[in-house]
Amino acid sequence: MSLSKTTTVDQITISENGTVFYRESTLIMEDGNQINQSFHRTSLYPAQDLTGIPANVVAICNTVWTPQVIAAYQAQVAEAEAARNA
Repeated sequence: MSLSKTTTVDQITISENGTVFYRESTLIMEDGNQINQSFHRTSLYPAQDLTGIPANVVAICNTVWTPQVIAAYQAQVAEAEAARNA
């Protein structure tokens, strides 16, 4: 009996405001047969620290998060905070 666990990023989506969503799929295999699969979803916001994030997701974030996207996202957050505090 041989058990193995594999985790891969199987889905990446980018929203209009630059938020990057990704899904990790974890497969548990026994003797070549899948016995379990689970998913974990994560959201990343422009200029967020990417420590510990899978390399392929970091590459996409670094491409998408231009200075203009980061500035627009920060302005959107500031506007939402001002509206909440008004």
